[in-house]
Amino acid sequence: MGEIGKPDFDGAFRRKLEDLIVWRRDVRRFRTDPVDGTLIDRLIELACLSPSVGNSQPWRFVHVEDPVRRAAVRDNFIASNAEALQDYSGERARLYARLKLAGLDDAPVHLAVFADRDTETGHGLGRRSMPLTIDYSVVAAIHTLWLAGRSWGLGVGWVSIIDPVRVRADLDVPEDWILVAYLCIGYPVEEHADPELVRLGWQDREEMGKFVLRR
Repeated sequence: MGEIGKPDFDGAFRRKLEDLIVWRRDVRRFRTDPVDGTLIDRLIELACLSPSVGNSQPWRFVHVEDPVRRAAVRDNFIASNAEALQDYSGERARLYARLKLAGLDDAPVHLAVFADRDTETGHGLGRRSMPLTIDYSVVAAIHTLWLAGRSWGLGVGWVSIIDPVRVRADLDVPEDWILVAYLCIGYPVEEHADPELVRLGWQDREEMGKFVLRR
């Protein structure tokens, strides 16, 4: 039994948590079914429970609902994607051109997530030596939202092939906010435990040993 008021995270819960992590995928293919706005609000509430350096809570979420602003973001992606294609040649370029790299057209929810690097919340605690911990804190919130969304059957796609300065201007947010992620959210067309880029032959998953050093 757990302590009074403390949840008991037993083996069954841990197995479910592992399943949640495995089935959290970067989704690019969405159904157009609407998503209840109260559910999105709940996901953001959970995201805001994430750890942040000095309890600075630097995340800033922007619902992008205006069709004109969405169209501007889509144009931004198209231009950025065309530029990115120039970095590849031969078969790699042909494969890149076939990849579906964003769900901007079909995802019912667009959410831009910014870092407020100048926030006074937290009084600067913990970020003098590593100021980028502000951005890392926002990433932690995004991952919390991603996992929580998956638990409700939602998929999330992170659009990174995009000009962040142009997004900030198109969404008319403060100039000192830094775009960390532009997220597409909705119900996936299909469910997979393996990444789409693995299935399409872009890049296999590496063995864990490659990422772990012992000193």
